[in-house]
Amino acid sequence: MSAYLRLRAVPPPALRNSATWLERQFEEGGEAVRHHEEVLDERYLDQERLYAGAHPQRAENRPHTQVVLGGRPVFRRDRHRPRLLVLTSAQARRVAGFLSAADFETLWNAVRDDLLPRYGGTPAEPETWAAFAAAHQELRAFYAQTAACGDAVVKRLPADARPTG
Repeated sequence: MSAYLRLRAVPPPALRNSATWLERQFEEGGEAVRHHEEVLDERYLDQERLYAGAHPQRAENRPHTQVVLGGRPVFRRDRHRPRLLVLTSAQARRVAGFLSAADFETLWNAVRDDLLPRYGGTPAEPETWAAFAAAHQELRAFYAQTAACGDAVVKRLPADARPTG
């Protein structure tokens, strides 16, 4: 099982509430997928930490909680299969707005002390910072393009993925 988180944009009219249909969207040539996708490596749970502590301008929006692990779950019978989540196009637009306004340095500084020990400590900070900053930029670009197309987002997480607190 891959430790990667995959996000794909899907036009809202094509979206189905079926785990089987959603899973097919991650196969090569998925029928409804736009030609944009984002893949986060095994650090995606730590990437989630960047956004978990962020404070949006309006609490009811909560786009900061939807960037990585957020979305409506689509349940499967087999718990060992990858977990699936869906963000509506409206939610994807809010996430895009949050990311376009988010200051990476502020997000990083809030979690720096928690993350650095897992990646080699202070000596490895330049490389660790760069990896997380690059993923942040990739997510920002993915959601901006998704919002511009008016698409929803389908996410496939490893079966054992759990949100961090």
